[in-house]
This record gives sequence, structure tokens and C-alpha cells, in this order.
Amino acid sequence: MKKSLSLFLSLFLFSLSFAETVKLKDGTFISGSILSQTEYTINMTTSYGPVVLNQRDVEAVLPDKHRIYLKGGTQIIGVILDLDEFNMTLQTDEGVVNIDMPQIVSIEVYDYDQGNAAQKLAEENQARQAALIAAAAAAQQVTLSTATASAAHPFGPSSVTAAAVPAAGGAVQAQGGLTFDADIDRIFDVQKAEIVNGQVQTVREISAAEIRAQRAAQQLSDEQAFLNSGKGASAQTSEEAIAKTAEAARSGKLEEIRAAEAKRAKRPKDSASNKYFAITVGAQANDLTLDNTGRAGFADTDSASADVGGTGVRAEAAFMWRLKSSNLWLGPALAIANIPNSSFRDMDPAIEEANDAASEAGTEIPYPEGSDLDVHTSGQAIDVLLKANYYFNPDDLFSIYLTASGGYRMMSLNYRGVIEGDTINANGFVGSAGVGVETHFDDLMLGLEVQEFFTPYSGDLKDSSSTNLVASVKFSWKF
Repeated sequence: MKKSLSLFLSLFLFSLSFAETVKLKDGTFISGSILSQTEYTINMTTSYGPVVLNQRDVEAVLPDKHRIYLKGGTQIIGVILDLDEFNMTLQTDEGVVNIDMPQIVSIEVYDYDQGNAAQKLAEENQARQAALIAAAAAAQQVTLSTATASAAHPFGPSSVTAAAVPAAGGAVQAQGGLTFDADIDRIFDVQKAEIVNGQVQTVREISAAEIRAQRAAQQLSDEQAFLNSGKGASAQTSEEAIAKTAEAARSGKLEEIRAAEAKRAKRPKDSASNKYFAITVGAQANDLTLDNTGRAGFADTDSASADVGGTGVRAEAAFMWRLKSSNLWLGPALAIANIPNSSFRDMDPAIEEANDAASEAGTEIPYPEGSDLDVHTSGQAIDVLLKANYYFNPDDLFSIYLTASGGYRMMSLNYRGVIEGDTINANGFVGSAGVGVETHFDDLMLGLEVQEFFTPYSGDLKDSSSTNLVASVKFSWKF
């Protein structure tokens, strides 16, 4: 593993060795690869294409500098002099340093443009501090009455003195400006490595995951600050998000979380669609009771009230539109469900009368014992509905919604007796309420839906239950 890391770093640094930065006399920095140079010109290739520079405009050709992240959380900055599989030699402001390759976690390239900006900022701060010193010195020369009046002033003698200001800024002033390493310190917030006799000393060993966590938190801070600027989020919210990201990195789950977020980002946003088509297939429980007391022979028998229901298959298609920009969808739906086969003993007296007539005539009995003497029923129900769905969290992986509908049910029950047949119709209002959940698979959504339907029955089905439960699997598309 260490060998693989060393080879990777070697290739990475080799690819960077051709990149150089040219500083022009007007302060401009140009980064790229120098193809050739003469006494008068420098030919370079940059990310913007080939560039030809005049030598009289060039102030200096600057060497590449790198920031080396080490195990233990420290960093060191300099120019790479030599590199092999086991060792890196680095030229720093403190001298030549040797670094063992297994100590290296990662490398960043110094940006001279950022360094130049930091240099200018430091010079401005230096000038500002000089002005403060001058103001403090002038304040000490005023009269006692003036000094008393100005004691509450933030730059008065009671708060800022000529001796106090240089103590905070004298180091910068004494430098007369920043070195490149000082530039990098300000830009990267460097925690420098300890160097003894040209060798790097690690302060404490920490895991590579913690290094990644610190850098991930820093990166999220920049991103979150940008996002929060448009959301009005508090600094505390930002800090909490950074802490969660850092903790995820330490536990090794940062990549997994980011992959999940990337996958979520690729899902179509609910707000981008305003039409909805769904197909549901499920089971419908039909609790139906047929009243046979009006039929000859059934009064006072076990078949006077017969169970003709059962669990049937139900299929529904719905097409809905979003109401403005809300989470409420509304549209028509059409459903059909079957009423499974059922049977009960046919008590029609015409059966016995036909058998008696055949016996008297000496002919074969048409309905002997042991033959099928049952009434068989089956049927179907068709619902024409206006349906509404309200989604609580439409952009989540699992979105939960409430559903309700109202409309008209047309039910037909086929009555097939031994001798007589009939069709029993029961039509009327139907309403429903339920809950569902959907999950996304690219443009397709899969879900489960449970609804309770309410409908009153009359006529021969007046004793039937007015409610029935429907559980369905759902396939839907939003577009």
C-alpha cells in the first residue's frame, strides 16, 4: 500500500514538474508550461492557449511550491528538489528537509495569485497599524481635559498605546512585507511541522480519515456559507453541518453519504412536474350479503341470507394534475374489481316439482341428488372517481401522502340458479380515504397504498357491509 502511495505521488509530482509561474513587472502572474525561451522571449502554453512573453516584461520565473500534508496533522511548504520511492527532499525557508514518503498524506500546489493577494492585504494591514500608532502617539500629547474627554474613545490612551500596538503587529512590520511561506501560512492556515536536523518530527499520530474530516469540514464551510447566504441560515446551523460532515468522514461514511446525496440530486424534483399518471393493482375485500327472502323456497332456510362476497382483484388508473405549485394533486380515476365466485344451496321449489313430475311420468329425474344443485354467483364493480393526493415530503426517497376519492360505483352480481338466472345491480355513491408511500427509481415510482371505501347498498344487497378495504401496489410517473 505504501509503495502504491509513493508511486502515485511520484507520478503526480512528475506531472506538476512541468508547470511554472511567470511574474510580470506589472504584478500579473501567468501559470503554465515553458516550452522554450530566448534572450528576448518566453514561449509558454497555458490553460488559455499558447502565450509569448517579452523578456523585458518578466520580473521573475517562480519555482513551484507545494504544501505537504503529513501524518500527525502538520504541514510543510517548499520547493521539491528530489524524489524517489522512499524519500522526498524539500527546499524550505529553514533549509533543506528530508521527508519519508509514508509520512505524506496529500499535496497541494501553491497559488501565486492568492499569495500576491495575501501580500497586498498584509501591506494594507501594516499601513493601517502604522496609522493607529500615529493616532495613539498624537493622543498622548493633548491636554488633560482633552485626554479625559477622549478616554472613552476606542483609540484613546486608555485602550490603545504606542507600545501596545507594535506588540501585536511589530512582527509583520519588521519583515517589511511577507515571504512566500508567510503568504502560504495566511492562505492555508498552516500548522507547521517540527524539523530537527533536516528531518520532520510528527507531533502526534492521527488517522488519515481525521485528516480528510478536517479538510471536508473546511470545504463544507465554504460551500455552506455560499448556500446559507441565500437562505438566511445562522452561523450555528453552518457549524452543526460542518461538525456532522467531519464526524461522517471520521467514521468512514463521508463518501457513502456524498454518494447518496449525489444520487438524490439526480432524482427529478417534484416541483419540475405537473402531471401524474398511476396504475394500481391490488386486493379488494368485498363483504356482500344477498337477501333471498323474496325468492320462493328460501324463507326460513340457511340460504335466506347468503354470503356472496370475497376478496377480489382490483385495478385502477388515475391521471392527475398539480394544483398550482402546491403538493396537492387532483384528477379522474377509473377502477374495476371482480367479485369472486361463490355458491349456496338452491332452495327453489321448482327443482323438486320438476323431479316429482318426471317420477310420475316414469322418465329420468332431471335434478337428482348428488348433482349440482347450488346457486353460483360472481360479478364486478366499476368505480368512476375524482381522486386527490397530498404529498408531505415529495422530494424524499420515500414520500408519504394522503389519498381520498369520491364518485359512483356500478356493481353487477350474476345470479345463476339451477333453473332460474338473474342479474342483480347495486349502484350508488362511493367514497374513500387512505394513505400511501412511494419511492423513486429514476423516473418511475413504486409504492404501496391502503384505502377504505364507503358505499351504501340497497335492494337484494341491503344487508351488505358499507365498507371494504383495498390494498394495492402502485406504479406511477410524474412528468
